[in-house]
This record gives sequence, C-alpha cells and structure tokens, in this order.
Amino acid sequence: MLNGLKISVVIPTLNEAKGIRKTMGLIPKFVDEVVVVDGNSSDGTRDIAAECGAKVINERRRGYGRAFKTGFENCTGDLIATADGDGTYPIELLEQIAGHIAKNDLDFVSCSRLPLLDKKSMEPVNFFGNYMMTKAASFMWLHAFDDILSGMWVFRRTCLPKLELHSDSWNFSEEIKLQAYMNLGKRFAEYHVPYRERIGETKLMPWKVGVDNICYMVAMRTGTVPLIRQLLKRPASEPLRFANEK
Repeated sequence: MLNGLKISVVIPTLNEAKGIRKTMGLIPKFVDEVVVVDGNSSDGTRDIAAECGAKVINERRRGYGRAFKTGFENCTGDLIATADGDGTYPIELLEQIAGHIAKNDLDFVSCSRLPLLDKKSMEPVNFFGNYMMTKAASFMWLHAFDDILSGMWVFRRTCLPKLELHSDSWNFSEEIKLQAYMNLGKRFAEYHVPYRERIGETKLMPWKVGVDNICYMVAMRTGTVPLIRQLLKRPASEPLRFANEK
C-alpha cells in the first residue's frame, strides 16, 4: 500500500442500475471515497450508487471523458483509481496494484485486459477492435502497449497537471494513457488484470468508436488535436481543477 495517501475511486455511469451495486460491492474498505459521475441516467443508477455510499455527481454534459474529468475535479484522493460501473474491472485488486506502484516508484498504471484470461468476457468484435487499436498505438508511438483502451487506471493525482487531456468522448481512454506514456516516461506502466463480462447493456457502437479512436490517435501523433476540435466546433479543454483548489 501507499502509506498515508488518501485513495479515491472514480466511476462514470450511464444507466448502469444492473451493475453499479455489484461494482460498489467490489471496492475495498480502505478506499476513502467513491465518486460516481452519472450521465443523467433514467434507471435509478444514481440512487443505487448513493445508497451504496458513493458521492454522486449528475453530469449533464455527455461523454466518457467528460465524466472522468468531472470526477477528477471533484475527488480529493492522492491516489486515484477508475473503473466502469458494469462490474467488468477488478477494482477489488486495488491494494495489489497500489503496492505495485509503490514498489516500482510509478506514477501511472494502466490495467491491461489483454490477453484476456476469460475469452467470454469480451465480444469478438470488441476484442478485435481493442487489439487493432492497441497495435496501431504501438506502431505510431514505437512502444509495445498491451491494452490502449482499458478503462481502469490507478495513478497519483500529482501527475495529472502533466497530462494534456482534451477529449470528452470515448477516446479519452487512449488519450490519458498516451499522455502518461509521453510525459511520465518510466513512471508509466501497464499491469495485467482479469476482465469480466459486463452486467447490463453496452452503450458502445464498436465500428463508430473504432474509427473515432484511430482518427484521434492520428491527430494526437501529428499534434493536430486542437485544430480538429476547432473544426468540429468543440470548445477548447480547460485545465483540471480539483475540489480543494477551486
């Protein structure tokens, strides 16, 4: 464990009533706070999360990345962990992963799902997309990534100001890892974890997300992300501001 550090878990949700209770039940007792950022669910997700002890934020601005950024801004932990609200990620292994961070003097660990320990945990089309996106990132950055699209990361809060996080969408997942790799050097690493079948229905459209992800990686590699956002008439990203810094 990282002695004396406050630990936060941030979970984005959108209609995850079937999975959020299971997810909350997996979180270790030593975690200081759980922040659930909900995209205005209509199925009672927020009520269930609050009942389970989470601090719940209703974020009306849509987007996977937007939910995470809102969570980072409103959590107070020195060590931040993330997971999805569908029970897929092994957040119960947080102590083991935190120990790996301490032992190896790391700032950011991305929890790799690949290779899958349980092949039934991911639909074939999703596995193919994750595999190809990871290979594309490895080729473009000349680094052998294991899983560029994992949604579970454990990192020190102090590293966030070093990362340029623009995306409010699904490609936030690749962006935060690539930014960590580029800006943290050897203090970035991947850590293999088991992955489970999701509870509830997926909101992801694989081919649309896949095309968006590959285009975003090209924009990152060529340094044209701000231009792309301007052409798409999306507002420029603002620096992350934490709860006790506002």
